[in-house]
Amino acid sequence: MSKWLKLFIVSAVFSFTILIVLIYQINSAFNNPLNIVGSQILVVDKGQYAHSVINKIHQRGILKHPLLVKAALKLEPELSHIKTGTYELTLGMSARDMFNVLSKGLEKTYQITLIEGLRWQDWLIQLNNHPQLNKSEKTFEQWITTFDPDLPGASLEGWLLADTYHFTNGTDVEEIVKRAHQALKDYLTSAWETRQVDLPYDNPYQALIMASIVEKETGVPIERPRIAAVFVNRLREGMRLQTDPTVIYGMGDSFDGNIRRKDLRQATPYNTYVIKGLPPTPIAMPSRLSIDAVLHPIQSEEFYFVSKGDGTHYFSTTLDEHNRAVRQYQLKKTKSN
Repeated sequence: MSKWLKLFIVSAVFSFTILIVLIYQINSAFNNPLNIVGSQILVVDKGQYAHSVINKIHQRGILKHPLLVKAALKLEPELSHIKTGTYELTLGMSARDMFNVLSKGLEKTYQITLIEGLRWQDWLIQLNNHPQLNKSEKTFEQWITTFDPDLPGASLEGWLLADTYHFTNGTDVEEIVKRAHQALKDYLTSAWETRQVDLPYDNPYQALIMASIVEKETGVPIERPRIAAVFVNRLREGMRLQTDPTVIYGMGDSFDGNIRRKDLRQATPYNTYVIKGLPPTPIAMPSRLSIDAVLHPIQSEEFYFVSKGDGTHYFSTTLDEHNRAVRQYQLKKTKSN
């Protein structure tokens, strides 16, 4: 064997060994866990390329061998087509995992829980204060025209479904409101179609108004169909609802935590001690449970209830029984205070 052939073989073996070592190092750099403690946020800006992301995480100390990772992307170019967004890098994630997430646009999601029983203005403040949502500058009037100028009640009060909503960074507040509005309409439509017969509501909106009242009257789920039955019985008999939450809503910002006798006599569209029937709009955002309760109240002959002071209520059929309950649970409580 000539020395040139020997030299060629040695050179080829050496080159092959170097190639194997290099491929091993590339695979290790691409597949070994990144240097992440807990989790970190990575923002990919519009127009940013994979190599600039590699440089960024290298500077942050997350990635040790940027050149090897860049070489890995040459071997798997489909992973280099990254998408703009906000991503979460978690413990144990490799560079391959990261670029798999970035190339698929699997952004980190955030959430906001909109709680039943609050008003539209309370929810709007909560939405606008969320750091990952784009704040809205719309007035209450502009919100209506955004959705439906002919929306019953000319207000979004009651028209959003209490739930937890997930979204990505930079989502507009309007997008969350639209989703909550559509979710409420869908649920109300479905629930209305399966309602009990002979309920004293002319349309789903009246049921929504009633659901908001029930929502404000109790936080005890098992009581909701029973309270709904009381109000249904009152509507059927032409009695006033006489419910404090509607009075409070009608008082607006003047409510200081107490309802006085003059407040109960003050004529407002929401004072159900003065008006007959339902107020003109919901008074809060109702839950699914309250919507179900007013469309499926229990069978009852009760017309009254009073708070027992522990979150539950005492229910009565007659006014005499109710007055005794008031003396037992309310007047006694007032004297003890």
